[in-house]
Amino acid sequence: MQRRTFIRNTSLAAAGLGLSAKVLATPSPLTSNKLPKWKGFNLLDFFNPNGVPTKQPTTDDHFKWMNDWGFDFVRLPIAYPYYLDFDRSRNITPEEVYKINPKAIDEIDNVVMLAHKHNIHVSLNLHRAPGYCINAGFYEPYNLWKDEEAQKAFYFHWNMWAKKYKNVSSKKISFDLVNEPSMREDMNDQHSRSSAVPGDVYRKVAKGALEAIRKENPDHLVIADGNNVGNSVITEITDLPIAQSCRGYYPHAISHYKAPWANKDPEHLPEPKWPGQVGDQYLQRSMLEKYYQPWIDLANKGVGVHCGECGCWNKTPHDVFIAWFGDVLDILSSNNIGFAIWNFIGDFGILNSGRADVAYEDWNGYKLDRKLLALLQKH
Repeated sequence: MQRRTFIRNTSLAAAGLGLSAKVLATPSPLTSNKLPKWKGFNLLDFFNPNGVPTKQPTTDDHFKWMNDWGFDFVRLPIAYPYYLDFDRSRNITPEEVYKINPKAIDEIDNVVMLAHKHNIHVSLNLHRAPGYCINAGFYEPYNLWKDEEAQKAFYFHWNMWAKKYKNVSSKKISFDLVNEPSMREDMNDQHSRSSAVPGDVYRKVAKGALEAIRKENPDHLVIADGNNVGNSVITEITDLPIAQSCRGYYPHAISHYKAPWANKDPEHLPEPKWPGQVGDQYLQRSMLEKYYQPWIDLANKGVGVHCGECGCWNKTPHDVFIAWFGDVLDILSSNNIGFAIWNFIGDFGILNSGRADVAYEDWNGYKLDRKLLALLQKH
């Protein structure tokens, strides 16, 4: 796997990440990224806060296929209520946020161990953290960015996960603090007005979580998703031993065409083209280069960078998707930045994506998008 090419015994201090020296990446000629060029998938087994196991769990075979195809990374976006024990017939109380369900923790751990069996690094992510999620659908009793009670609960959860994996190699697991932060007016309405989290606030919360993790786990990688829903470099934390995660969804006119959770009027949108005129914008590679330049600069300054989510919903024409995504991946890969598409099986994935314009290949009972797989393998 390509990752081995990048591993060197570089000093921990030079990493600036709190990451074991064994997993540091050798600088490329273009970008000196401190992270390995991991590539893989997000797995949605624990994405739903309802606590009910997914109908399509990730299996040993799935991890074997990933490994066989050359992938070495998965990100687990977890909704914290999934692993709690509380009365789900009503809204959760702040006290119940601390009621861990050991059985649910074991379910998550089983997936982690399967990934490790196939030499795949796992990045644990709180997709829904106490007091914040980019998606609605579960009532939050407070606001992570404003309420100290929410922040204490956030630190508690990360301390718990750090303790759980304190004896697991840093080559195998890392901690991604909270998915796509933003300062939303109404924490329980994903369509309410939002903006970037104030930098000093983001720093306070990220630093508090880092310290909670370090109490149990002194050298594992900690990652912070970019501010303003993953789009912006967090300049206020570049002095901390925390890597940063960008996104591969820009522009949304391509990646989220007709997505109902991302558009107020999904049925009346201009048809996506790449390159081409879409609405009042001409979409082309140069806009991607401008978008990713701050992330490339960040990596060159000594902060590890990875693209924790990327891809395209299944309503975008496949040829447009492949043309656009080829440019995204080329920019990331040529600057030594790894990536993880949003899912393995499903709307964004390489299996059973449900696209109407793909000649799928039968693969062990699944429908494989071979063209997308080949593009991912190329980079």
